[in-house]
Amino acid sequence: MATSPSNAQVALVRDACAYIEARVDERITLDDLAREVRLSPWHFQRLFKKIMGLSPREYAAAHRSKRFREELKNGESVAGATYGAGYGSSSRVYESAQRQLGMTPASYAKGGAGARIAYSIITTMHGKLLVAATEKGVCFVCLGEAGPFEDGSSESDDALEEQLRQEFPRADEIFRDDARIGPAVESVASYLGGERPRIDQPMDLPLDVQATAFQRRVWQELLAIPLGETRSYSEVAEAMGLSKSQRAVANACARNPVALLVPCHRVIREDGTLGGYRWGADRKTALLAQEAAMTELLPARS
Repeated sequence: MATSPSNAQVALVRDACAYIEARVDERITLDDLAREVRLSPWHFQRLFKKIMGLSPREYAAAHRSKRFREELKNGESVAGATYGAGYGSSSRVYESAQRQLGMTPASYAKGGAGARIAYSIITTMHGKLLVAATEKGVCFVCLGEAGPFEDGSSESDDALEEQLRQEFPRADEIFRDDARIGPAVESVASYLGGERPRIDQPMDLPLDVQATAFQRRVWQELLAIPLGETRSYSEVAEAMGLSKSQRAVANACARNPVALLVPCHRVIREDGTLGGYRWGADRKTALLAQEAAMTELLPARS
């Protein structure tokens, strides 16, 4: 059984993170970092990844990308932001953009302008479902209000599309394409209908979402929660080696744009009550009950 990192180890990695963040525009080697914290490079790399969920190099790349985005939002040109964030060349920033932003830097600078997003909507047993995707992967999943309303209807397709437009207010184009998005939306619908026990990423549905390094770590922990089980916000934080971060974990869950695919419904309060959910407690209850039933479809664990 894996042991949790000690407070001293967490503090050491926190110091390393601060060192990286203070030098985001410099080239820092693994040897430099290991020397700073007085560990061997191999030991430091292993400890850092255990606690942070990503390597020192990936952490530095995430903060360089963050600096780049901040420079753009503050009105800096792409060229100025490129060098201000320490990329050194435009080719490096475009390579990073594909991994970190999910959009080209010029598009991100304009609040998402340049993105082409296709979507499809179908009706499921849990209400209407919208799935949207860029050319790279699914970027947004949304359930409509379950209804029925006074007139017997459920939430309209237009209302769901408006939620998508609010999520990407400056995209160049948002359009319905049932043929193109059909396989993705049917994959999610088959899970919602209890026909399949899980949706695996990235083979089934590649994702194209923007996130901080911390959010990605939280979402990875959510994907690791076995079907039919739940974890508290504190348990997720402790699994990350950050026992005091349950509130930040809750915020990361709330900002998940592809809920269902990244199962934030599997996280509950410390006292065992469900806690909040974007689409209501009844939906959360139904999803958890359905997943518990679906565990019978899986082979027994060895």
